Amino acid sequence: MDACLSEDDVKMMAACIRLDRDCANICFTAVEFMSSNSQFSAQICELCAQICEACGAECAKHEADHCKRCAEACRRCAKECRSMASMAA
Repeated sequence: MDACLSEDDVKMMAACIRLDRDCANICFTAVEFMSSNSQFSAQICELCAQICEACGAECAKHEADHCKRCAEACRRCAKECRSMASMAA
């Protein structure tokens, strides 16, 4: 998100920045739910996977190296979240 805010055309990065923020927030939330052994961990992890996929898809639209790295990290995170969701279910 910080790297996107440093781009010349920040307005063009608005959707990416919003999704970066949402992705970071849901990842932190998923960790908290899993750490507390919440009965809702599976649902939160599935939602986390969906948001990570959306963020990765948006980041992949941009040519900046930081966006490409973010897209790959989001895809890996979505995969891990789905794995966690299946274990928590």
